[in-house]
Amino acid sequence: MIDQVYCKTRAIRLILMVLVLLSVSACGYHITGSALNRLAPGQSLWVSFIGIEIDSPPAQTVLRRSLLEECHAMRGLNPAGTAATADLRIKGGLRSYSARAMSYTALDQVREYRLTVEVDLELSRKDETTPFWKGTIQSYQDYPANKDLALQRSAEEAALAAVSHTIAQKFLVAVEQVY
Repeated sequence: MIDQVYCKTRAIRLILMVLVLLSVSACGYHITGSALNRLAPGQSLWVSFIGIEIDSPPAQTVLRRSLLEECHAMRGLNPAGTAATADLRIKGGLRSYSARAMSYTALDQVREYRLTVEVDLELSRKDETTPFWKGTIQSYQDYPANKDLALQRSAEEAALAAVSHTIAQKFLVAVEQVY
């Protein structure tokens, strides 16, 4: 008697679970990150110099380096020697770069700045003309103000490095969540 009740309970639970899964999939929800979207370890990657429309050459270099480093560290992609030999190619443009005061002291002096960077990126596979992924990614980092211009510049450069790594991480997540 107890075995029959247990079997019926399990059968009802199974039917309900199947119904829930069917209703969720019918609403447009589905699992993302198929095998086609995965960046396989060992592939070669070329990151073109990030185009800039504003005056920030360090941002171009730091963003490019961060993309190469994060793609290698997080997905095992290796830097390619040239764009022609790369399995994957990233190109993009720096859309905006701004440093704004975020907080002030009691004497109305800037205490902290926020660096915000927005970049358009696209990822292409070898021998394909249309990009596999294309989008805009933004990130920001706060950094302390300083009266010494050299220390102020150093803090901004450190913030740029942090922002660039965050953008690279967001890029990898966005690429693999394409559906």
